[in-house]
Amino acid sequence: MDFVRKKLEGKVFSAQEIFQIVTDIADHRYSDIELTTFVVACFGRNLCEKEILFLTQAMIKTGVTLNWKLPIVLDKHSIGGVPGNRTTMIVVPIVASYGLPIPKTSSRAITSPSGTADTMESVTNVLLSMNEMKRIVAKENGCLAWGGALSLAPVDDIIISVEKPLSLDSEGQMVASILSKKKAAGATHVLIDMPFGPQAKVKSRKEALHLKGLFERIGKKIGLHVFVEISYGRQPIGYGIGPVLEAQDVLKVLKCQVDAPKDLRDKSLFLAGQLIEIGSGLKKGHGIKIAREILDSGAAYQKFIKIAKMQGHLKKLRRGSYRYQVIARQDGCVRSIHNQKIARLARLAGAPADQGAGVLLHLKLGQRFHEGDILFEIFSENKKHLSDAKKYADENFDILTG
Repeated sequence: MDFVRKKLEGKVFSAQEIFQIVTDIADHRYSDIELTTFVVACFGRNLCEKEILFLTQAMIKTGVTLNWKLPIVLDKHSIGGVPGNRTTMIVVPIVASYGLPIPKTSSRAITSPSGTADTMESVTNVLLSMNEMKRIVAKENGCLAWGGALSLAPVDDIIISVEKPLSLDSEGQMVASILSKKKAAGATHVLIDMPFGPQAKVKSRKEALHLKGLFERIGKKIGLHVFVEISYGRQPIGYGIGPVLEAQDVLKVLKCQVDAPKDLRDKSLFLAGQLIEIGSGLKKGHGIKIAREILDSGAAYQKFIKIAKMQGHLKKLRRGSYRYQVIARQDGCVRSIHNQKIARLARLAGAPADQGAGVLLHLKLGQRFHEGDILFEIFSENKKHLSDAKKYADENFDILTG
C-alpha cells in the first residue's frame, strides 16, 4: 500500500513495485478498500506506457499460461462499448472451419448488457477446464469458453470486480487486461476490434489511434503479434441486446437466414477474413472471400454446433416472458440510436443476469417508420425489472430518435 500511496501522489511505479502489488492482489492480501484505492490510483490515463507494460507482465506471471505447442494460435477481442457486437461467436467457427486454431477465452459483461461468455452461455456451457478446452480445440480447432474459469491472469478478474460496480474504465488497466489474458491463453496473433464513437467506450478516432499504438507496442514487447481494426460504432450491431437476443442474431447469421442482421454478418466476415489472412499469409482481400464461402456453405454453422455440443448440451433460447413495446407516435426516419442508453435499458430489464432479458430493435439508422410501428421491444424475466425499464424508456426519448 506504500507504493499505491506514492502513485496517488503522482509518482511512477517501478516494475518491482507493480509486481509486488499484483502479487498481493493475487494472494487476496488487499481489503476491498485497498483494492479500490489501487484501481482509482490507476484510473483514466494515470499509468504511463512503461507502467502498463509492467502491469501486463505482472498479470501474466501471477497466473497460469497455456502452451498449445503450435506455431500460430489466433485470437480476437472487441474493446466493447457498442451493444450487440457479438461477432466472436461467428468468427470462431469460420476460422476453425478453415483449419486455423482459435481457442477463444471470453469475458463476461462489465458495464454492458452482455459479454461473449454471457451470450455463449445462453447456448451452451462455457465453464471449461483446461483439459476440456484442449480436447475440444484438438478436435474442432476452436472453442468459446469463459476465461475466468481458467485462472488466466486472475488478478484481472479481481480488478474487474471493483471496476464493474463503479463503472470505471482505466486505459492502462484495459490494455494490460486484454493483452495479459491473450498471452496467458497461449495466443500468438491477436486481432482487436476497436469501434469508436461519441457513445462508444473509445470516443474518437484520435483516441482509437493512440490506443492502437499502445496495443501494438506493448503486444510486441510481450511477444504478441497484435493487429487493430478501427471502425465507427454509431449504432448497435445486430438487432438484439442481451444474451438470448444476441444469440438469436448469431444463429440467424450462421444459418444464413433471410432476416439475419446484415451489419453483424458483414462485420463478422470482415474480421474472420482478417484472421484467415493473418494465420495463413494470404494476400489482402482473399480472406473475406474464403470466410464468405465457409459461412454460405453452412460449414460455419455445423462447426459452431459441434463446438457447442462438445462444451455441453445445447440450450433452448427463451426470451423473457414479460414484454413492452415502444411505439412510434408519428411518421419519421431513424436519425440516431443512443448506444449507452440502449445498453442501460437492457441492463434495467435484467441483462445479463437474466439471460432472456434485453432490448430488441426493430429499426436501424436511416430506416423509415410510420405512426403505430414498433420501434423496439423490451424483454424481461421479472415484472419489477420490466417496470423499471419501461419507466426509463418513457423518460428518455433520445434512446431512438426520428
